[in-house]
Amino acid sequence: MADAAAATSTTDPLSAVLYQSLDVVQRTFNAIPGSAVLVRYVKSSHQNDPYRTILEVILIIFAIRTLLQSRTRAEKSGKNFIKLEEKEIDDLVDEWIPEPLVAPLDDTSRTELASVPVIAGASGPKPKLVNGKTVVNLASYNFAGLAGNESIKEKAMDTLRKYGLGSCGPPGFYGTLDVHVQLERDIASFLGTESAIIYSQGFSTICSVIPAFCKRGDIIVADRGVNFAIQKGIQISRSTVRWYDHNDPNSLEEVLESVAKEMKKKRLPLTRRFIVTEGIFQNDGAMVDLPKLIKLKLKHKYRLILDESFSFGVVGRTGRGLTELYNVPAAQIDILVGSMANGLCSAGGFCAGANVVVDHQRINGTSFVYSASMPALLAVSASAGIEMLVSTPSLLTTLHENVLAVRSVLDKLDCITIPSHPASAIIHIFIRSSATGSTLSPSYVPTFSGVSSSANAAHKPSNPTSVLSRDPEQFDIAAEERLLQDVVEEALAQGVLITRAKRLRGQEAVEPRPSIRLAITAGLTRKEVEKAAGVVKSALIKVLGKRRY
Repeated sequence: MADAAAATSTTDPLSAVLYQSLDVVQRTFNAIPGSAVLVRYVKSSHQNDPYRTILEVILIIFAIRTLLQSRTRAEKSGKNFIKLEEKEIDDLVDEWIPEPLVAPLDDTSRTELASVPVIAGASGPKPKLVNGKTVVNLASYNFAGLAGNESIKEKAMDTLRKYGLGSCGPPGFYGTLDVHVQLERDIASFLGTESAIIYSQGFSTICSVIPAFCKRGDIIVADRGVNFAIQKGIQISRSTVRWYDHNDPNSLEEVLESVAKEMKKKRLPLTRRFIVTEGIFQNDGAMVDLPKLIKLKLKHKYRLILDESFSFGVVGRTGRGLTELYNVPAAQIDILVGSMANGLCSAGGFCAGANVVVDHQRINGTSFVYSASMPALLAVSASAGIEMLVSTPSLLTTLHENVLAVRSVLDKLDCITIPSHPASAIIHIFIRSSATGSTLSPSYVPTFSGVSSSANAAHKPSNPTSVLSRDPEQFDIAAEERLLQDVVEEALAQGVLITRAKRLRGQEAVEPRPSIRLAITAGLTRKEVEKAAGVVKSALIKVLGKRRY
């Protein structure tokens, strides 16, 4: 008994210290926010399943050990490493074949690539090929003949020496220079709008403008013939889309009325509504009836997004586009988009409109916010191009005369059809095919056009929820592209550089029809253009004349 009492008296101070330490730990733990919840969870978990608590403790310890473990630790002994001699390493390196980043070209792509002519030096109205042959260029977008202009070239070189090559930053951070601000002012003044904003890439301009204003739940009524960039912008916006037949104001009005009836029937809330189309269509050169379009958008209370990438710097007395051609104030177009690469032989694109339209894009335009601004020399070149269009209206007069000269030669051919507007500087040539005599019969796909091959198509409106028209025209892509390539090669052999319209097969909403695309320029004289058109005519007759279409 004496020994037990002595042992108890010895352990009492130790127990007191232990209990006191545990009490301090418990009070400290209880002071931590959320500790009460953890205590309740542990108690209930242990009461229901004590093995689960043990397993969780083990997992927590394992997780802590894993986090504290060095991830760069290597085996110090090196017994599991294979030591190679220098010759063995060299042999392995020589034998290694890296995996290709892209799939190898097929025979068709390899043939097309081999047939592309290579230009030595700068591209202009009369470039020189690497084989030493000088050709007349009807393939490049040099409508006003500004490419290679000495005055613009000197200004660009002076700007290069002053600012360097690139801005190295997005416009909203440190990429905006005074020449960018000046170009925006020049575009707004040239078009007669309150303000303008520039983008460094032409393709991404409309892709950014549309989703900046159109969101999920909004309504977009779009032409079935819009280009690939507009298709991507509409897709990114996630808006409700309704389609009308290509360049058909009557079909547009029917779709606008059907949208109004649908909203009234379903009692849908009022939302933003947009009409999206092009001034001159990239895929066929057709021109929209702008006064009719504005009348419809005002009647049905829609906003208009107009892409003038192929009409800006091309039509009108000074190249202001459809607004100048139809004498329509630019303020009646809510969002006016264009390309500086096509009309001004520079780079990038622009969006012009009211101040609120432009200011909204400086924060919500993804291509503006996240892309580096264009090089200063290209901004100066674009401003110089606008100055030349204003000061030298004869450039556009020459262009319009050359367009008429080409059309007067090609319109007489029976083996082709030209859907392009007579004032369009981009001319598409389609192979004429008849319902009874066509030799192109293997596999047909619908064209992008909303024009129907049925005589009664006008009385059968297309489904506005589908991008496909009701009775689309039929054609054979492979056969027509082979014939058109033969025409291109025949014209090149006679000294005229033309090209087939390049398509992104399998990626566009509807497959555009194969065509030859001519880009008329003011850099050539009327006589030179007529001679070149004669060469194209003879090539078409030689390749297509013996076939029935």
